[in-house]
Amino acid sequence: MNNVTIYDVAREASVSMATVSRVVNGNPNVKPATRKKVSDVIDRLGYRPNAVARGLASKKTTTVGVVIPDISSIFYAELARGIEDIATMYKYNIILSNSDENEEKELRLLNTMLGKQVDGIVFMGANITEELVREFQKSPVPIVLSASVEDTKQIPSVNIDYEAAAFDAVKEFAQRGLKKIAFVSGNISDPINQKKLAGYKRGLADQKIELNEQFIIDGDYTYDSGIESFQKLNDLKEKPNAIIVGSDEMALGVVHAAQDRGFNVPDDFEVISFDNTRLTLMVRPQITTIVQPLYDIGAVSMRLLTKLMNKESVEEQESVILPHRIEKRQSTK
Repeated sequence: MNNVTIYDVAREASVSMATVSRVVNGNPNVKPATRKKVSDVIDRLGYRPNAVARGLASKKTTTVGVVIPDISSIFYAELARGIEDIATMYKYNIILSNSDENEEKELRLLNTMLGKQVDGIVFMGANITEELVREFQKSPVPIVLSASVEDTKQIPSVNIDYEAAAFDAVKEFAQRGLKKIAFVSGNISDPINQKKLAGYKRGLADQKIELNEQFIIDGDYTYDSGIESFQKLNDLKEKPNAIIVGSDEMALGVVHAAQDRGFNVPDDFEVISFDNTRLTLMVRPQITTIVQPLYDIGAVSMRLLTKLMNKESVEEQESVILPHRIEKRQSTK
């Protein structure tokens, strides 16, 4: 029964295929009695309009591609939830793909989605390379970057001000007399982490604190790299008394590694994390964090994409910066 066609529905309902098409697409120019008759046949036969075939006429498939580094990451899962909810509200279907932060795979997925005639793409990636930007610019459909930085600002994007957020975290510590502030980063070469690092350095300079290069640790966002990062800091002759951590999952690793060595958080080390996923509430002490409104970033990205797909007026090459704040919990005093 899966191969029911628009022709079968038209024959069964004794109407033209054009009438069935009008009913399927919500065209108001159909008599209510006819609409009901066609709808009943559609339900009975289990007809599913073919989105691509339907799109050939309107040049729209009402499908959006979403490229995500890793759906198992709680960070990206919360972003995807915001994208999905707004897509549903605007009656778009989603094709979701994992890129594993692999540029070759990212480029392949991009071309696969364009081949599937998607109407637009929301793209998430830690490192938006020049080659990716070139591909985005060649795309026949709009593309919006979500929680992803592209410095030339040629592609519309939605983020927070990562540099300002890291600056604020340094200030938060320094104002309470903590001067030995370490920074445990995700992959330091990623543009977002470059911005966080710049904010960290600017914050130290602003507070007249000398930069200690040994306090900058390059991690990879994972729990295990949080544990390793704390070990490196603990092996230093001069240890930090405050740690800014680039992701919640790494922050859990940092806190647990400190506790495993008999230290107390926040008495021996205070910790401020980035993101505010629900992980920050699942650990004791609960972690003070920079709130990155992940759901909202996803939702605003999708809404911006709907505007671009519908050719509504938006600021050309719009870069949206959403507000951040620090949510104080028990990992700081």
